[in-house]
Amino acid sequence: MSRTVQAERSDADTVIEVRDTSVTFDMDRGKSRVLDSVNLDVRRGEILGVIGESGAGKSMFASALIDAVVDPGVLNGDITYYPADEEPVDVLELDDEGVRQLRWRDISFVFQGALSSWNPTMTFEAHFKETIRAHDVSMEEGMKRGRELLRELYLDPDRVLDSYPHELSGGMKQRMLIALSLVLDPEVLVLDEPTAALDLLMQRSIITLLGDLQEEYDLTMVFVTHDLELLADLADRLAVMYAFEFVEVGTPRELILDSKHPYTRSLINSTPNLDTPIDKMHTIPGESPDPVETLQGCSYHPRCQLADDLCETSDPPLEDVGEGHRAACHYWEDVDEEIPLSIEGGAEP
Repeated sequence: MSRTVQAERSDADTVIEVRDTSVTFDMDRGKSRVLDSVNLDVRRGEILGVIGESGAGKSMFASALIDAVVDPGVLNGDITYYPADEEPVDVLELDDEGVRQLRWRDISFVFQGALSSWNPTMTFEAHFKETIRAHDVSMEEGMKRGRELLRELYLDPDRVLDSYPHELSGGMKQRMLIALSLVLDPEVLVLDEPTAALDLLMQRSIITLLGDLQEEYDLTMVFVTHDLELLADLADRLAVMYAFEFVEVGTPRELILDSKHPYTRSLINSTPNLDTPIDKMHTIPGESPDPVETLQGCSYHPRCQLADDLCETSDPPLEDVGEGHRAACHYWEDVDEEIPLSIEGGAEP
């Protein structure tokens, strides 16, 4: 299904503009749509959190931003990158050399599960030099920046650069990966579940460090995670994905305390937190739609307690429900009464 979206207005604050972008895979039983005509603007200098349960399409959206959807996936739509002082770049029209230059130098990426991607036979210094050399950047300047980044991440450059991957802990390797992703001074950093393999304390440490780096280097970040609570204090905006499309976009405060989409509310009510009694927490019944057998109408209607005939036949647009706050629900004005939030301090209906 393809959602009709009230597109955001592009302006000088937009660094990446995504329009009508889809990813499909041809399968024996039909075409699998794993990103469904999404529209979103990433604003320059913000930290945008992309939230949703496993299989919602978050990682596919992140990969699409740098034209990194793997074969046999087919990426269609319009993705435009707006460098600060240069002409706009049509990402999906770049040739191989153009894509190579875009990645790492303009938009860098920390892939999910990348902790295991280090070459065990190479020192970290060799990894850094390989990346710098591949993009024709001054080795002296590149390594100088790399050492500065490592110090910002509370790592001793002399020690860690001489180390091999097996000699560092998971948290240290993750910080090395973040430093490597920023060594070419990109404008945008995309992170796909960068803390998933770490313990809770290390997750919080990495989140704090990312916030510091964003301010220090004036970065734009797109942070993909299934953990809503993880980004509550870091992100400037949150974009919630369900069934391969965005269903709600707003500030963390708006989404956590005054969300307007039934899925967002159910997601919050199912998220463990210290302020909510266990008897007020509920799982979301049912399961996500099949990417091949797409549903007519709203993709969430089989699991939604507000769904009626209209929801089964008409796909709601992602529309304004407040200043800078958008949701895709026919009955967003009724959610306060019908699906109360369990978290303490929720907005009054």
